[in-house]
Amino acid sequence: MNTEEIMALDKEYVMQTYGRYPLALAKGQGSVVWDMEGKTYIDCFAGIAVNNVGHSHPKVVEAICNQAKRMIHCSNIYYTQEQVELAKLLSEVSPHDKAFFCNSGAEANEGAVKLARKFTGNGEIIAMENSFHGRTLAMITATGQHKYKKGFEPLSPGFTHVPFGDIEAVSETITDDTAAVLVEPIQGEGGVIVPPEGYLKELKELCDENDVLLIFDEVQTGFGRTGEMFASDLFGVTPDITTVAKALGGGFPIGGVLAQEEVADAFEPGDHAATFGGNPLACAAAKASIETIIEENLPLKAKEMGEYFMYKLNEQKKLYGIVEDVRGAGLMIGMEIDIDCSDIVTTARDQGVLINCTAGNVLRFLPPLNIDKGQIDTVTCVLETILEKLS
Repeated sequence: MNTEEIMALDKEYVMQTYGRYPLALAKGQGSVVWDMEGKTYIDCFAGIAVNNVGHSHPKVVEAICNQAKRMIHCSNIYYTQEQVELAKLLSEVSPHDKAFFCNSGAEANEGAVKLARKFTGNGEIIAMENSFHGRTLAMITATGQHKYKKGFEPLSPGFTHVPFGDIEAVSETITDDTAAVLVEPIQGEGGVIVPPEGYLKELKELCDENDVLLIFDEVQTGFGRTGEMFASDLFGVTPDITTVAKALGGGFPIGGVLAQEEVADAFEPGDHAATFGGNPLACAAAKASIETIIEENLPLKAKEMGEYFMYKLNEQKKLYGIVEDVRGAGLMIGMEIDIDCSDIVTTARDQGVLINCTAGNVLRFLPPLNIDKGQIDTVTCVLETILEKLS
């Protein structure tokens, strides 16, 4: 089957909720993917920060294959070794004690909101303008971008938005009914926006002073992406709850709510559940993914390769006036330009490089954490030829 045939079948049988590129991918290995016709691409999007260990990492593949032979699914009415082993591993690599497992980032954020409301007895959640927390009805309400809400009113009650980075705005918005502040340590979909220095520490102090929980949405920033295992490590802040997904499973769907024991114990049997959450196959994949991140020291590689990548991009900023900013942490990088960047994404794809345009004018780079310098050089060389023509 070729790309045109796949596109035709998609149009006929799949709900058209995605603005897809005219590209059908067939295979991936490391930082490289192949389309149906055999053309290769350097993948600087990694399934939206999912494939941190690269495509089809041998250890993750082996774990999935071995587990599939034993057991794929088991109801959470029963115990499984794979689930408790993953929970223990997460307690060792994160600042938290306990985990609840689900299937996606949106589900994780839903669970975090429920946990915060159950623990505090309060209902209001303060979220940030320009944020993104998922596509469920409650999470598009939590998301601070109107474009995701349009057409889906009425929205869920209980969410208030303040400007990201403005500690005074949070202080003025907290009330006796505030349960938690929900924040991405670095805003991803919003354009790779890094918070002002000291903001997240001040936010934690403010929450503690007011008996309000702090929830970090680390769905995109987690598992080495920012140069540390979690962005909370990068900023030296321990939230009360952390949500994870994306890179957790090494490409296999799994999400989680992580919390301190005191907070986590607010959940009682029957309070929350997910049929497929923490199934043996997903947990085996996640355990292998985390072990790979540790064994290959991918956070350090993300830091080193991220510094090199940003150096190359900043060199282009000096040369081409349309580049307004280069920002990020580790291998979560945004290049802001003064024009719509969708055409740049198309041209780069034609030249064998997959990147993303977010927030209209920000080129977002989220490659696998084991990308090498040669591949980064190829990516920046392709980008340079495009920027040169545009300038």
